[in-house]
Amino acid sequence: MSIESLLSKGIKATPPSFVRGILKAASDPDVISFAGGLPNPISFPQEELLESMERIVKTYGRKVFQYSITAGLPELRQYIADRYNRIFGLNLTIDNILITTGSQQALDLIGKVLLDQGDGVIVEKPTYLAAIQAFSMHRPVFYPVELTEEGMNPEQLANALQNPVKFVYAIPDFQNPTGLTYSAENRRHIYEILKDRNVVLIEDDPYGELRFDGERLPYIGAGKLPNSILLGTFSKTVTPGMRTGFIISENKELLKYISIAKEAGDLHTNIFSQYLIWDYLANNDLEVHIAKIKALYQKQAQAMMDAMDKYFPSTVKYTKPHGGMFLWVTLPEGVSAMSLFPKALERKVAFVPGDPFYTGTEKANTMRLNYTNADCETIEEGIHRLGDLLSTLQLFL
Repeated sequence: MSIESLLSKGIKATPPSFVRGILKAASDPDVISFAGGLPNPISFPQEELLESMERIVKTYGRKVFQYSITAGLPELRQYIADRYNRIFGLNLTIDNILITTGSQQALDLIGKVLLDQGDGVIVEKPTYLAAIQAFSMHRPVFYPVELTEEGMNPEQLANALQNPVKFVYAIPDFQNPTGLTYSAENRRHIYEILKDRNVVLIEDDPYGELRFDGERLPYIGAGKLPNSILLGTFSKTVTPGMRTGFIISENKELLKYISIAKEAGDLHTNIFSQYLIWDYLANNDLEVHIAKIKALYQKQAQAMMDAMDKYFPSTVKYTKPHGGMFLWVTLPEGVSAMSLFPKALERKVAFVPGDPFYTGTEKANTMRLNYTNADCETIEEGIHRLGDLLSTLQLFL
């Protein structure tokens, strides 16, 4: 008997993760992969985390192995509130913080709380593919807004808001997949568009700490818009495997409903991981650690851009990120990155074609490259292989 007739409409509407499929295809050790959004393992503070692991077991004993509260470890939530208050001038308490199992769970919970079938969701074009996946479970209507080098197109945003929209999802800093960052002026413009509307703004910020140069810019909505949600994570600054993320919102009523959804989903995030992350943060200088990660990633990003300048045809364009983990390549019109993928695998190099980052777009002439999970020599060799493939294509254009 077939299971098909028993499946929910929501799961049928949810696309599988293209990146997960690519990672399996690229598991061959001879393949140079720019596909996954993987932090460099060199950046994991293994010795310090081992010390914290031993310390929390000795200090807190059975507490680190017992069930805990849904909102998350109070000490960790206080650390997050204090840090954001200090850096961004917010006025947060622990009641404004909810610990989640990575930012991905935050996206899932927000979808559960806010979306019914047919509700409108505004996303960037392109946007984070796993956000599309999380929201698609609820069968919303996506309204993509063009992402420019300055940020989300304000005119298109205002037009999209003429539809019945529940929330706007944005990644203002070192956006995934493009690596672009919203300008200060663009952020102000978006704020002005949203300030008098009953719509939620979700600012997803997994990469903001990873700025190579310049000053951090203020958030669009955090501390200013009443329906603001800010997402953060320790996956890019401490360790991704612990799956420790968080939601920040000054709208306690909204946070209450998200907490109820989390109760129904997993009761609480792994408490051992929370104690471990908090003890690490309390006993180490996070700023020094982040500075080392930024220096590493800046070197790797520059190596990739230098290699593209050397090996890519002049008709191929790419973004120049000032932080984060990705850059975005645009091929000549009519060239499908999806059709190039198997040809690239034959040359033992992998990337993510642009298609999964759009809603309703096929045969996109774009691709995402990750530069954080390979050393500079490997990056050059991988870009050389990809450049050879692209140069061969130019003969047919």
